Amino acid sequence: MNVLALVLVIIGGINWLLVGLFNWDLVGGLFGGMDAAFPRIVYVLVGLAALYCLTLIPKVKR
Repeated sequence: MNVLALVLVIIGGINWLLVGLFNWDLVGGLFGGMDAAFPRIVYVLVGLAALYCLTLIPKVKR
């Protein structure tokens, strides 16, 4: 579960990088635009993964 959440957060981060630098949405571009159902599902999964990753912060060893 941790690895899946991390992968989704990385995908989301790379997507936001591309939006910020090139105004191009990778997820929307690959799966039919921001208004299509599948990209919206991906965005929700990325957001849920980010929330889950917040619970991992206390477990990180310094």
